[in-house]
This record gives sequence, C-alpha cells and structure tokens, in this order.
Amino acid sequence: MNNSVFFNPDCTNCQTVKGILEVRDIGADYIHYLDEAPSREQIEEVMRMLGIDDPQEMMRAKEPVYQELNLESADRETLINAMTEHPILIQRPIVIVDDKAVIARPAEKVLEILEPQAR
Repeated sequence: MNNSVFFNPDCTNCQTVKGILEVRDIGADYIHYLDEAPSREQIEEVMRMLGIDDPQEMMRAKEPVYQELNLESADRETLINAMTEHPILIQRPIVIVDDKAVIARPAEKVLEILEPQAR
C-alpha cells in the first residue's frame, strides 16, 4: 500500500494526522515538502488524486508570498510553477492513500480515505 503525507513538522494539523495514522497502525512516508519541493509532475499527480483541476484548491492563499506574487487571478501554469518554487504555498497536510488523496483540514478529513481500508 502506498501511503504518504505532505508533512510540515511544525503544523498542528500534520501532527494530528500523524497521530490518527499511528493509532490505526497505518504506516506512511512523511514528505517534508518544504525541504524538498515537489516537481510540477508531482503536483499534477497530487491534483489528479485529489480530484481537482484548479491549483487554487490546494494552495495556502494566506501566505505572504501568495499576495506578493499576486496569485489570486493567476493562470493554472503560473500557480503550479509558484508551488514548485515556493512550496510553502501548498496546503497541508495532504494525505495520499493508494491512488486517492485528501487535504486533511481539519485533520479528521483523513478518515474519508481511510474508511475503505478499515472494511
């Protein structure tokens, strides 16, 4: 099973998701995306797993760099490029289980993709 989490150790939601996974004895690779930014291809793949086409849906619009780059009305390509160059813009945590993903905000949203595993 391929489980991974776009993870920021300083994020409370990330820590809560990690706890939820540990309690259920579900292993995951924790991707420290701020240290090693995902590629454009990886972002596109995560968007596919999230079931979204608009990059805005996985961006942190309250980050200062979002405002500095004037991304509110930017096109898709510009938004994806911004996430590769400034990974702080990527919403967190993003939990990937097999071929599905969820932005776990609040952290309990992770249960949406874990429930099928419990059956």
